[in-house]
Amino acid sequence: MKGFVSSRLHPLLALLLLLGLIIGAACLAYFLIALACVAFFGIRSTQEFDALLRNPHLSNHGWSVLMLMQGLLLLIGFGGAALGLASAQGVPWSEYFAPRRPVPGWWLLLAALVIVVSLPAMSGLIAWNADAQFPTFMHEFEVWAREKETQAQDLTRYLTQFTSTGRLLVALLVVAVVPAISEELVFRGVVQKQLTRLFGSYHAGVWLSAILFSAIHTQFFGFVPRMVLGAVLGYLFAWSGNILVPMAAHFAQNAVQILLLYAQQRGALGASFDPDSTEALPWPWMLLSAILTLGLLRLAYQQFRVPVVPVVSHTLTGAGLVVEGNAPPAGHTLTGHGIEPAPGSPTT
Repeated sequence: MKGFVSSRLHPLLALLLLLGLIIGAACLAYFLIALACVAFFGIRSTQEFDALLRNPHLSNHGWSVLMLMQGLLLLIGFGGAALGLASAQGVPWSEYFAPRRPVPGWWLLLAALVIVVSLPAMSGLIAWNADAQFPTFMHEFEVWAREKETQAQDLTRYLTQFTSTGRLLVALLVVAVVPAISEELVFRGVVQKQLTRLFGSYHAGVWLSAILFSAIHTQFFGFVPRMVLGAVLGYLFAWSGNILVPMAAHFAQNAVQILLLYAQQRGALGASFDPDSTEALPWPWMLLSAILTLGLLRLAYQQFRVPVVPVVSHTLTGAGLVVEGNAPPAGHTLTGHGIEPAPGSPTT
């Protein structure tokens, strides 16, 4: 696979190229969204489209259009850009995003379990961050940030009104599956990798990419818990060497919230349960959750460091390259001059 830029491109240049690809892919996504709006929803003017975005609840197609937009923008704009960068550098996707493969299926389950178990502990961070007060000189920023938070909450509340099982399935696809794939490809698969190269430390790569991951959501009264989530996902990727591991954890984070909302709307959790609440759970729950989460992270760190048995083993010997115990008929030796035929072997 041959790319048009070097696979050893400077990390900052690689990140700039990623940004350019995201912009280009987002333009393509908007074009496809416009075509879909005309073909499936009869929206034929920008005025109609703008009116739907301002007041989606007034349109019969509001929920469907917003879900379509979110899905395509993430899938093409983020996921497509990340894959495009790997292709541009001439690196196969599997090698770029999963240099360590295959990984056991239980690694994915362990990553998902880490996220689910951490939810009570995270409620404390969510409550603290939601009540944060900014200094006086940042008053205007605080007002703007709270407005953005309110807008995001209103949009989320609208998109998570599951009036049918079909809506639930669409939400699981658009809100859980697509972000887990697309955001992990970008923030862990590319951004974290390039920042690790830039600073020479995977800890720096994990935390800086987690900060960017949280900031891009522009919900600053949920910034800290989302940053911590990004760091957990980052360490899972750094330890496992396979993008599927943080993808599984990210999916679990979003899917659990959607399923809780669906259960609450169906009355299965009681009228007093509020999945959107920013209040902290009782401290014993949070303490137990924190202890279990740290224990599971420790287990993940230990297990992910264990070498994975390759599907095909290769051993370089004096007789040549041994593949799964079978030496090739013509032996070759690796020397300072390259790979040379072994003494007495036929040459061509």
